[in-house]
Amino acid sequence: MKVYILSRNKELYSTKRLVQAVEKRGWEARVIDYLKCSIEIMKDELKINYLGKELPIPDAIIPRIGASRTFYGTAMVRHFEMMGVFTATGSLAIKRSRDKLRSLQILSKNGIDMPKTVFASNKSNAKDVIELSGGAPLILKILEGTQGVGVVLVDSEKAAKSVLDAFYGMDVNLLVQEYIEEAGGADIRVFIVGGKIIGAMKRQGAEGDFRSNLHQGGKATAHKLTKKEKETALAAAKALGLGICGVDMIPSSRGPLVMEVNSSPGLEGIEKSTKIDIAGKIMDYIAQNVTPKCEINPKKRKPKKDSIGA
Repeated sequence: MKVYILSRNKELYSTKRLVQAVEKRGWEARVIDYLKCSIEIMKDELKINYLGKELPIPDAIIPRIGASRTFYGTAMVRHFEMMGVFTATGSLAIKRSRDKLRSLQILSKNGIDMPKTVFASNKSNAKDVIELSGGAPLILKILEGTQGVGVVLVDSEKAAKSVLDAFYGMDVNLLVQEYIEEAGGADIRVFIVGGKIIGAMKRQGAEGDFRSNLHQGGKATAHKLTKKEKETALAAAKALGLGICGVDMIPSSRGPLVMEVNSSPGLEGIEKSTKIDIAGKIMDYIAQNVTPKCEINPKKRKPKKDSIGA
């Protein structure tokens, strides 16, 4: 079995753990910097070049696409899909999850609870947006932000109006969400692989910080999920079509609320807090879905049905 990990940095914890898990199976692992790939498109023939040489077709890929490189990264993933390669996370699902507004629209349509969210253009009246969101305190999120960056808590309507006016003046796209005070700066990350919950951790924000992201100084501990938390996480992953993902939820008086579904969740926090071999579970998922095909003529490979027109 030949498996490519599409990652820009082979020294990252998640990338190294995936390589270790592939090699533990006796498979061949290769880390591919997707920004160094180029594609060729001809009649009845698709190719991917890497560092100037044609890249052999693998049996499977594991995308680790950075948020700032979503367009180029998903183009590479889509090309692999059209070549008949199994991808642990599909290109269309990655694009859905990376668009925060689109993902919330999909979750809403599928009956999944979340904090009340308002999206408006910079032509909107800031006071109207604040009222629609339920009033201060509020959470303001830049659509392109990741790992807790670009997330602001405003505790008064005056502050909210000032921040909104400032961001709108810079033509920045924002989501305005109700603040769930009872969460106490904590959230729950549920790691899902192949439609099954593999593990969960509770992340608590650093003292004085409402953000629970580990990159912002938060701490993680293993978490035992309630029945409702399990149902909500699984429904969110299914709605977005993600084979591998981290579903982020916050506890509230009305039950778990989905904040975000991460299509490239890190392994370090979840593995260290739960002591679960998450990377190994991902290899199980690949083994269940792939029969080694490296010896098959590339022209005879069939593309995934949902990759066309993605």
